[in-house]
Amino acid sequence: MLQSKLPAINAATRLCAVFGSPIRHSASPAMHNAAFAELGLNWRYLAFEVDPNNLCAAIEGARAMNFAGINLTVPHKLLAVDMMDELDVSAQTWGAVNTIKFVTDYAGKVRAIGFNTDADSLVSSLRADLKLELHGAKVLLLGAGGAGRTAALKLAAENVAELFLVNRTQSKADEIAIEIKKQFPGVRIATTYPTAEVDLVLNATSLGLKAEDVSPLDTQKFSLLQARVAYDMIYRPAETAFLHAAKIASCKIANGIGMLVGQGGKAFEIWTGQTAPLAVMRQAVEETVYGSAKS
Repeated sequence: MLQSKLPAINAATRLCAVFGSPIRHSASPAMHNAAFAELGLNWRYLAFEVDPNNLCAAIEGARAMNFAGINLTVPHKLLAVDMMDELDVSAQTWGAVNTIKFVTDYAGKVRAIGFNTDADSLVSSLRADLKLELHGAKVLLLGAGGAGRTAALKLAAENVAELFLVNRTQSKADEIAIEIKKQFPGVRIATTYPTAEVDLVLNATSLGLKAEDVSPLDTQKFSLLQARVAYDMIYRPAETAFLHAAKIASCKIANGIGMLVGQGGKAFEIWTGQTAPLAVMRQAVEETVYGSAKS
């Protein structure tokens, strides 16, 4: 049905894409192509496996081929910051780029403008999918890469009471902690596992994308029995090892589908200037991830 609603590809077709490594799990093409079809736009969205060493060349290739825009996922969000001609206030604020819009300026130069649509979408998903209010909450955040950094800063901006930031490379967690202490002095932050109970454990690592991946949580240092809610930014598989363990521990759980749809909708609006059909986009993602629309 989707294909019948999409206009035929021709020389006027606008292109968007997501770059990542790995990328085969991505539901973004299904989500965005469903949105284009819903609005009758002659646009297409693709997914490309891009090695971090080739990210700059890939962005330049998309610019040269007149792409409308690009999404970036693991591990490109931090790398892309210095590759932009301009950073939107969202990318400046959260220090990572997950959406690029190509714009031709008055001199005919195609400029790459970097945005971040992840931060607001994470908070919206936590509220909608888990009924979790962050003000005053105690949070254990796993990961300090591009997604983790954005999440840490956004959680601090939402006035969580305590933030425990754990990362495989300690120095990365320490850098973010220093930044949060400067920007949000009212937030208590530590780069160790908590000893008491927390309201939320959030996985912002890529551990879980592969079937053989173990949970990113060190259960020798923290038990999920000490958590009320668990959220995994990963949405495919729908239940990672981390979420499975959290469910067994009686945590309320959610995966990253809500965040994906939220950030995708904002990217869609940045590129097209039209209101994103969020219900259609979510249905397309759920059909892709679950095999049929989730009731």
